[in-house]
This record gives sequence, C-alpha cells and structure tokens, in this order.
Amino acid sequence: MPHTQALPHPLPNRPLTRRDLLRVGALGVAASASAGLKAAAGVPPGVEPAPAGATAQSVILLWMAGGVTHIDSFDPKPEAPEEIRGTLSPIATRLAGVYFAETAPRLAALADRFALVRSFSHPNNDHLQSQAWTLSGRQVTAERITSEPNLGSVVAHLFGLREGLPGYIAVPGITRPGPPPYNLFVGGWLGNHLAPFALGGEPEEPDFTAHPERWENPNALAEEDLRPKALHWLSGLDLERLVQRSQLRQTLERAVRRLEATHLKRGVDPHYDEAFRLLCNPRVRDAFDLAAEPDALKDQYGRTKIGGRCMMARRLIEAGARFVMVDYGYDPDYGNLWDNHAVPIQRQPHICEMARRGYHVAGIDQAFAALLLDLEARGLLETTLVVYLTEFGRTPRINADGGRDHWGPAGSIFFAGGGVQAGQVIGATDRLGAYPTGPGYTPSDVAATICRAIGLDPHQRLYDREGRPQFVLPEGQPIPGLLA
Repeated sequence: MPHTQALPHPLPNRPLTRRDLLRVGALGVAASASAGLKAAAGVPPGVEPAPAGATAQSVILLWMAGGVTHIDSFDPKPEAPEEIRGTLSPIATRLAGVYFAETAPRLAALADRFALVRSFSHPNNDHLQSQAWTLSGRQVTAERITSEPNLGSVVAHLFGLREGLPGYIAVPGITRPGPPPYNLFVGGWLGNHLAPFALGGEPEEPDFTAHPERWENPNALAEEDLRPKALHWLSGLDLERLVQRSQLRQTLERAVRRLEATHLKRGVDPHYDEAFRLLCNPRVRDAFDLAAEPDALKDQYGRTKIGGRCMMARRLIEAGARFVMVDYGYDPDYGNLWDNHAVPIQRQPHICEMARRGYHVAGIDQAFAALLLDLEARGLLETTLVVYLTEFGRTPRINADGGRDHWGPAGSIFFAGGGVQAGQVIGATDRLGAYPTGPGYTPSDVAATICRAIGLDPHQRLYDREGRPQFVLPEGQPIPGLLA
C-alpha cells in the first residue's frame, strides 16, 4: 500500500468540526473506484444521445432571484402615465413593432435570437414561495419551501454526470433570500446530495443585508474567482499524491459519524465525491478557469459579476455540463439586486436610474447578449436551451419611494436555443403592464417547457427518500408555440 503523505495542515487532535471537513474534504473522499479512476485517466464517459423528442442536450438557467422589473426592461409601457412608465425611453428591436426599454439595447438587437414571454404570471407575491415554485416547477406552502427538489436536481438524478461534470451546477450558488437567509438550491425529497454543485460553496456572509454601506453607489466592475473551492486547496498537488490521499476517507467517515445526528451528514459525502472527480480530471478542472478566456471576450460579456458568471456557464456547457444555473440575486455588494422597493434602508435610487446601472438591467443585457452570441459562434446554441427566469415582475405603479413592489400577475422571461422558435413574442400585458391580456404561463408551465426540450417526461415517476412515488411535475404544460 502506498505511503500516505502528510497533510499540509495536520488534522486536529479533537472531534472534527464542519470547517475542518470543508478544509480537507476534497482531499479525503474518493469517488467510486471505477468512476474516479476513469476520470483520473482522462477517459470521458461520452455524451449519450438526447432522449427521443428532445430539442436540447443542455440547459443554462439564468436565475435572477428577487423579481426583475418587466416594465423597465422587456415590456415598456410608453403610453401609460408617468407613474407607470417611469422615465425610460422605449427602443426598437429586431422585431417589427416590438420595443424594449432603453436599458436593453444589446438584447433588442438580438430579439430574433430568442422567444420573449411577456405573460409569465401567477398569483403569489411572496419571494420564498415564488422562488421555490420557479426553481422546482411545484407549488409550495410556506412550510415546504425547501422540501421540493429543484428541477436541476431532478435532471441530475435521472441523467447523472456527463463528461465528468456534476449533473447540476450552480454558478456560484450563493444567493440566500430572506431574512433570515434561506438556501433554496436544494435536492428536497430526492436528498441533499442532489443539491447543485455550487462553485461558490457556502457564502461567507449569507445574510445579504450585511453591508448596506456598499450599496449606495457600488461599482459594477467586479471580477470573481469562480473556480470551485476544492481546486484552490490542491494547488500543485499531482494526481498520484491525490489518489494516495484518498485514503483519508476513513478519517472523514469517522468524523462524519460524530456528526450523524446533525443535518450535515446528508450533504457532505456526495459533494466531496464530485470534488474528487473534478480534481482527478485535468480537462474538467480547466473548464473552471476563466483566465484562459481572451480579454476581448471578457470585455464583450462585461467585466462584472454577471458577465463572468455567464462566461463560466458557457465554458461548462462547452466542457459537457448538462444543467447549469447562473445565480445572480441578493448580493453583499449590491444588496437586493432585483427586489427594488427603494425603501431608505436599501439605499437605492429611483427604479429607472437603478435599471441603467451596470450591475442591474444594463448589466444583464450585456452579459446575456454576449452569452447568446458566444454560444452561437461555437455551434452550441442549437443544442443548449437558455432560459432567463425570475420569480415575478414588479408592480406597474412606482411607489412613493421610487421603487416597484412584488407583482406575481405579470413578468417577462425568455427562451433561446435548443429547439426554441425564436423571433417571437408570446403573450402580452395590458396597457399598464399589470395583467396578461390572454393566457398566463406559470412557473410550472416553464418547468414543463424545459422538460419537453430535454426529453424528460413530466409524468415520469420518481421516488423520494421514503420510497413514496412522485411525479417529475404534478402540473404544468409546455408553453404553446415556443418549441419546434
């Protein structure tokens, strides 16, 4: 048996804490021998053919948690009173008679590349319930916001790894709505091991209200290191030493047994298994390195948090990832990014000024447009379903503080690539942007549309941890006319 070399930071002579486990976990937990050695040898499992009827092989979910204003982005109302329309001007798009707000010029120029849905609608104005519904496709009560699995978790459960990458990846997966902060990126009744592989790990400051002094006029420019934390721990460590150190599994298993009575046990081992696979495969590790991207492309995406996250999503899709969520919601630097009530504690300007800022609507406009063009240039757009999603829109009427409040009845989302019939607007809202003028489409319908695109039968039965049968989706229908 090979000799196990000493850890760079010795294990403490005491029961291990969770922090200790996080520090040494990627070193110590081996994947199954066959999968780990196959990845270590650089032998990918191959990309299986898409299921029958599928129009997409991969999904990028652009998840903007907090409720993006639809009137100040993709559904302006220039004929409405000023307290509704605000001060932004409408601009023409590539589609005749279709206008966006001035904050989205790049996507306006690409309106023929995606299908805009202006009738995203449901009756819930609560952030937590609406976000859980939108992430899972399943309506929830306040008591069950973390009980239902994210749709990405279902995909990971049914389809598994691809090209050595986890089945569901969150970039960076640190949004915690609240207060108090909740983690809604969950495997639910499928198990915590099917929560997304979050590049950001556990947020250092999960309470997004931590730094209000930064919010008054924060800089939009911010380049993040999005490599998984496990890749930092092993700088300079070669494969042979890594495999030797997998013998520390026994040590970690003993530590986890000490924590058996806590909630930590369920979520630790599988994520460390995934970390080990990542570390063993140089090609997979390289997928997380944004430094390899040319400066000109970084400028195209925008040197912002959302720009870097969208670029990382493209790199992961190019490397073979199946389901990638770009997470851009509550943030310690920007506060409530989209939850723009503009009450004094938020230190936000008028909603129309807010939307012009480089980390707000103007920032996602640049990043999303660059993502679509980049995927298209690499031949990836036709096999990748891109979905821009938020839990609801904002109130048509601007409030007394200059913000807009929660509004479930109307919002705007879009779909691109992966079999989408692009160059159309589905649905419309009334002259105030308050309600759909025709059928509204719920988060369950969005989830059913994603399932249809990737060839997943929403009536397929799954089994929870207690062996009880569950449908992939108990309700929802694909949005008519959206997919080919």
